[in-house]
Amino acid sequence: MSNEHYWQGVWVDDVRAGDLLETLEETTQRVLSAERLSPLTVLAACEKLAERLSKPDSVVRIQLTERLQDWGLPRDEIAETFDLLVDQLAREELERKVTRELGGVDPARLARFDFKLPIFEAWVPVGLLAHVAAGNAPAVGALSAIEGLLTGNLNVIKTSGADSLFTAEFLAALAEQDPTGKIAERLIVLRFSSSRKDWLERMVAPADAVAVWGGEEAINGIAEFTGPGTRLIDWGPKLSFAYLTADTWSATDALHAVAADVCRLDQQACSSPQVIYLDTDDEEEVFAFAERFAPVLAEVVHQRQPRDPSDAEWAEINNTVIVARLEENLGLTKVITADDGTWRVMADTRSALRASPLYRTVWVKPLPRTEITATLRPMRRYLQTVGLAATRQDTAVLARTLVSTGVQRVTVPGQMLGGYAGEPHDGVYAMQRYSRRVDVQLDERFATDAALDDFTTGAQLPAPNVPVTPKSEFETLQAGRGEVFFLSGGSTGKPKLSKFSWADYDEISNFASEALLATGIDPRTDRVMNLFFSGHMYGSFVSYFSALERLGAVQFPMGGEWDRFEAIAQSIVDNQIDTLVTVPSFVMRLFTEGGDALRRYRGVRKIFYAGEHFGDSQIQWLREEFGVEVVRSAAYGGIDAGPMGYQCLESPARVHHMFPGLHTLEILDTDSDTPVAPGEVGRLVFTAHTRRGQRVDRYEIGDLGRWITEPCGCGRQSPRFELLGRVGDVFRTAAVTLNYRRFAAIAADAFGYTGAFQVVLSEDAKGDILTMRLESGDPETVTREFIARYPELTEAVEGTRLLRLNTEIAPQSAFDRTASSGKLIAVVENRSSRSVR
Repeated sequence: MSNEHYWQGVWVDDVRAGDLLETLEETTQRVLSAERLSPLTVLAACEKLAERLSKPDSVVRIQLTERLQDWGLPRDEIAETFDLLVDQLAREELERKVTRELGGVDPARLARFDFKLPIFEAWVPVGLLAHVAAGNAPAVGALSAIEGLLTGNLNVIKTSGADSLFTAEFLAALAEQDPTGKIAERLIVLRFSSSRKDWLERMVAPADAVAVWGGEEAINGIAEFTGPGTRLIDWGPKLSFAYLTADTWSATDALHAVAADVCRLDQQACSSPQVIYLDTDDEEEVFAFAERFAPVLAEVVHQRQPRDPSDAEWAEINNTVIVARLEENLGLTKVITADDGTWRVMADTRSALRASPLYRTVWVKPLPRTEITATLRPMRRYLQTVGLAATRQDTAVLARTLVSTGVQRVTVPGQMLGGYAGEPHDGVYAMQRYSRRVDVQLDERFATDAALDDFTTGAQLPAPNVPVTPKSEFETLQAGRGEVFFLSGGSTGKPKLSKFSWADYDEISNFASEALLATGIDPRTDRVMNLFFSGHMYGSFVSYFSALERLGAVQFPMGGEWDRFEAIAQSIVDNQIDTLVTVPSFVMRLFTEGGDALRRYRGVRKIFYAGEHFGDSQIQWLREEFGVEVVRSAAYGGIDAGPMGYQCLESPARVHHMFPGLHTLEILDTDSDTPVAPGEVGRLVFTAHTRRGQRVDRYEIGDLGRWITEPCGCGRQSPRFELLGRVGDVFRTAAVTLNYRRFAAIAADAFGYTGAFQVVLSEDAKGDILTMRLESGDPETVTREFIARYPELTEAVEGTRLLRLNTEIAPQSAFDRTASSGKLIAVVENRSSRSVR
């Protein structure tokens, strides 16, 4: 007995499938209790399969082509089917669809809908979702199953006993694109006739929802097996028609467009026109239109390879034509048919909506606009698509009239079988019907938590199998559609232009707001001044503006300005600001030059920073002198890769949690692209799974770090890592490797130094020169302490004597900063031959 059923990644025969059906409820319980299926996993698999299906010579397309041929599809319809599937599986299209229908690309994540309330909502799977696929549309069952996967369900799909295994093999090919095996675990495809009532009952009885594609008889047949409370999702039979006004029904392009809709898929789709209505009550005009339309239909039909009806379908066509010809004698109809039987146009003077026997058979009927409601409203449960050809003014008026009668879609002729990502189907969103909306209402213990899922799993999605892209080659990353452009600060080299879609920007703003909540901003009480920098396409100010907007926090968007410290300090006092977001070097200047007012005020309780490192001695000074209680990272992120980590209330300095739903992080050896052992230092390499404007796959961000394997006291399971400086902070000079972070730490330990610190590398004919630039101190004392405390530096200066060491005391204005953001450049490379690692 052949293996013609696909059960969770394994092909099985009839006997084995029957045995497994007995365990369907136990299987459902096991799958639903396991780790949930992320839509990102499904999106990645669909993207890979779409790429393969787009190539006519790919193995999977050749195999599926054979299955469509077995189904009896003609050559051009097979090509259209693959075009449809490639379009529907495109990642951008699916992301837009999921976002439109369910609010985001990860709708099952139990996340806050209001950052001021500890209430978490999500769209979760219904559970076991049964799909009864249509027998005349090969792609329907497969696409319905993909919607079931995107909503996280266990999907059992029944295909017709006459199915050529296309649906099963297509979904098996999809599962093969998923290295995690989670997609296969949630797919069961059974091929059997609806006459096998015992199988139908065993499949449907334990289901939480049943999606039925078919006629009323099929829907009623399934309904008798559904249990109490089972959601019956009726994708039942629908009727669609074209509607033409007098301004358009003689236009050649309109007639060709209607004919194309009639011929595409041989009217097998619910959105195919079965009737052409004319805005008239003139019977002769109806007959005249049929005469004009018939040769146009003939022309379009012969440009295609029509599908042949079955014997039963031929019988229905012939019966309809015979009756219509008999009614010609009564002056009610006029029938025009092709000599070769490939098409039929039947004019009918009666307006009542009537189904066609399909296969390029179309009615032409009068329906003056004044009679639309009276004629169509009785058929409202069956109405779907209208191809409307009218003037601009009439289009607006008639569209409103048509939808008020029950029509679900209005489009233009030639587009009736088209659509767009996220389009409602039969007046509803399919994935909402495949999901349940749930909420969890908690208390103050969860005041800083954005999502409950962070407490349940820390699994990362697999990184793609592509080479690592170094930071210097960011521009080579795959380009997408740019709608929002930002320029990086350039603190580690030439500024980089990053492009985002608006969906990207919306998503990163939301994750940034989650970071701010976790790190300690309370949107219910805090009064926040945004002191990041704007202009020159720099993104920090606007990004944090949007994040604070998402939080619903009170925000004063002041912006950072290097020559207005006293005015900013006074504004903080005047507006009772208690929270600042900015970069550390700006904070230090602000509290130095506006210190008198801020010292008297002592109302700034929280400072959240990004872009630079905050020294321990600097934090201590702020606490002791100004009463600041919290100094913590606002988020770890960048213009190139977006938000990459956040600090919780339990995080020590430089330790961050990941956003596993946004990125995958690899920590690779400094000299090879191999993962480091836990606790070892390596290069941080990020993959952004939802970036649309610019693909960021295995991108080396330019930072060093290590994994933190100990559990976090906050209870979150998301992976943690510690930032250990920029790759550029580690530099080679005079045959030794030195680290900027160690220089800064020595300055703080030796002198309690809290000001700006910069290393400048230069050279002359005698060799390398390292200059330490500080705001205060005695140069000789500083130089002496560094030589005493840094052995590698001592070796280069006094041992090999390959390096000369200088100390320069300079005002803040003399320090090198990035042009756009004003951030301090830690290591200034002025040598002609750079040797920074």
